[in-house]
Amino acid sequence: MTYTMAAVTGVVAAVLIDVFAIRSRVVLGKVFWCTYPIIFGFQLLSNGILTGRGVVLYNPADILGLRLVYAPVEDLLFGFALIVLTLSLWVRLSAASPPGPDPSGPPAPPP
Repeated sequence: MTYTMAAVTGVVAAVLIDVFAIRSRVVLGKVFWCTYPIIFGFQLLSNGILTGRGVVLYNPADILGLRLVYAPVEDLLFGFALIVLTLSLWVRLSAASPPGPDPSGPPAPPP
């Protein structure tokens, strides 16, 4: 499997897990798409530093060769998949956990 195929598989799997398995549906929300450009910008910055300075190298036979600010598009796809899966799990687990104390409520009386 090439790096490109693995990246595309990762995106498809993350979206399917988000929408159908975990059912948090992060990718269907407006908030995700309004905030994703911020994440994307930092991903380009970090990828640009790592790949532009030669810290990370890629076998040209395993990638498409399309780059955005030094970053192969496959890296951007993997980043998207990781963000989607992380946020999906976060939303799902936070919905399953009991709420903590209200931080804006009155302080607890001393013992």
